[in-house]
Amino acid sequence: MFGSATKDRHDRIDWLLLLALLGLMLLGAAFIYSATMANESTSPLPWYTQTYLKQIIWYVVGLTGAIAITFVDYRILSRWSYVFFWVAIGLLVTVLIFGKTVNGARRWFSLGFFQFQPSEFAKLAFIFALGSFLSRPADELRFPHIFWKAVGMIALPFVLIMKEPDLGSALVLLPTGTAMLFVAGTPRRFLMRLGGTLGILAALFLVDILFAPPGWWQIKLEEYQRHRLLVYFGADFAPMDATPAQMRQAEELQRQKSYQVRQALISVGSGGWLGKGWRQGQQTLGFLPRGAAHNDFIFSVIAKEEGFVGSVMVLTLYSVILFFGIRIASQARDRLGKLLAVGVVTLFFSHVFINIGMNIRIMPVTGVPLPLLSYGGSSVLCSLIAIGLLQNVHTHRKSY
Repeated sequence: MFGSATKDRHDRIDWLLLLALLGLMLLGAAFIYSATMANESTSPLPWYTQTYLKQIIWYVVGLTGAIAITFVDYRILSRWSYVFFWVAIGLLVTVLIFGKTVNGARRWFSLGFFQFQPSEFAKLAFIFALGSFLSRPADELRFPHIFWKAVGMIALPFVLIMKEPDLGSALVLLPTGTAMLFVAGTPRRFLMRLGGTLGILAALFLVDILFAPPGWWQIKLEEYQRHRLLVYFGADFAPMDATPAQMRQAEELQRQKSYQVRQALISVGSGGWLGKGWRQGQQTLGFLPRGAAHNDFIFSVIAKEEGFVGSVMVLTLYSVILFFGIRIASQARDRLGKLLAVGVVTLFFSHVFINIGMNIRIMPVTGVPLPLLSYGGSSVLCSLIAIGLLQNVHTHRKSY
């Protein structure tokens, strides 16, 4: 009897998932240390003010939150899902009014000892609320008004996050919501119409950005966002009727705006098979911008210092998490558990794909953090709570 109980407890914990999680956190702390301590302005600072130590503290806080959420049955938590959702929407509205502006973006509340980013928590609240909404009987999903309500739940946080502006965080809601709609059993004709509408809007958006002449009506974007898209598509910054002086000015601006991407590519490409060694990556010594090496471009630092082997190790650890997330979704005994697991897995995959993609220039630079590796308290906390939610679904699968 006691042996059976012990085995059941062990079955309720995905130990390989836990090891992958710990591996990513160890890599995150080590390479944030490497990226920041190479900076002459930060290395002499007291140890308790260093970025890597703050990251470790957030790991501890996040793990505590993940463990706490694991013990409360997700079906009980789902009773509060709409409350979480509307609180998140309220925070997104509030940050647009009272948030701290950094580089033209109003995304954070400054709380003194750290900056709180509501959009990260909105992603989790969105998954919980949409999962609860779609876990209704499958027959109800055939009604158009149910489908459009679900689309509205995706569109509302998407629009508010875009207003900050935070294009990357807004974009990850689309594949996450679409995957949840598909797994829930939404009729394909609804999904096809949604996909077609989004495709047309995306095409019009790109035509406007890349080909609209100056003076024509253009979609309102921050200047840095427009520049990032022009850099990604290799479009000329200068208008067609530019003078030679304007051409030279545009070429210089284009070199400046493509600097991060070029340095990230140099870092990844020059790492070779085994890399230059920990803290030996010269690209972190001022070539990658100081505010980006340990954040958006942490993968470039790892690729430079640990080479192809280190990059594959990172991808393997993420693959373990995604694989076990898919397995947890397939083993869930109810629709809610399956939808929550699918939402978390798709959110993680979107973050990993976009961030690594922008490091190797298959995606535009959008500021999406690499989960658990990029520096950032809100991102780390929400990533670990999301993993705790996955473990929650796995833990309570036999109690249904």
